[in-house]
Amino acid sequence: MSAERQEDLFGMFSPTAGVHQHPPAEPHRSAESIVFERSARARNYRLTLRRDGTAVATIPARGSEREALRFVERHGEWLERARERQRSRPSAAGIWTIGTHVLWRGEMTEVRVAALGRPGTPGGPPPAAADRPQVCLAADVFRVHRLEGDLRPTLESHFLQRAKVELTARTWELAAVTGSEAKHVIVRNQRSRWGSCSANGTISLNWRLVQTPDFVRDYIVYHELMHLREMNHSDRFWARVAEVCPGWRDAEHWIKRNGSLLGL
Repeated sequence: MSAERQEDLFGMFSPTAGVHQHPPAEPHRSAESIVFERSARARNYRLTLRRDGTAVATIPARGSEREALRFVERHGEWLERARERQRSRPSAAGIWTIGTHVLWRGEMTEVRVAALGRPGTPGGPPPAAADRPQVCLAADVFRVHRLEGDLRPTLESHFLQRAKVELTARTWELAAVTGSEAKHVIVRNQRSRWGSCSANGTISLNWRLVQTPDFVRDYIVYHELMHLREMNHSDRFWARVAEVCPGWRDAEHWIKRNGSLLGL
């Protein structure tokens, strides 16, 4: 699975006689608002539509901007379709206030003021916290500094702390079930991927997985655990994923439709 939520199109590139290797250069933006970037590692021309709507044409080390422009022109219809798909995807609110709907546990859930019990009573806040407001997302309650203004930074901080506990525990649980030899589990703020696996056995997960449905969360964990056995995306890798997570295609479908709600 591509961890990046962007549209990609590759083109085959065959070096031709008389074409010399060019040194890396700064990205160049054409009059058609296409950014051209040269890559020493790229073997093919590549057209990418980033999440911010920027179209990027990657030029192989021995390629030319002229040929890259031809590649873009040949695939203009693809680029327009990709832009239309991007425009049609749902997006999250930039500022979270009381009444905003936020993706939480896989559902769009309204941020509401939490009802407080009397300090010191069962279900009520401790006396020291009695004057601190709380908000709720479904059954989950979070303490905030104030009810006015943007609640997003505070709530996302709470989400991160819960993710460190929940995602770590779930990864170790599924590692035991699948017999995978993970060495470390890290939960962090990744902006372009849901998870990753290193050769030394470290599984890194995006904290935003606590906002997704359980079956999506588990799929990402299974995906990275299977990379401990196959550090690639070969047919053999996907066969291993299907063995431990038969519903992985449904999870991929959910991600493609809803990942934009989380900025991925």
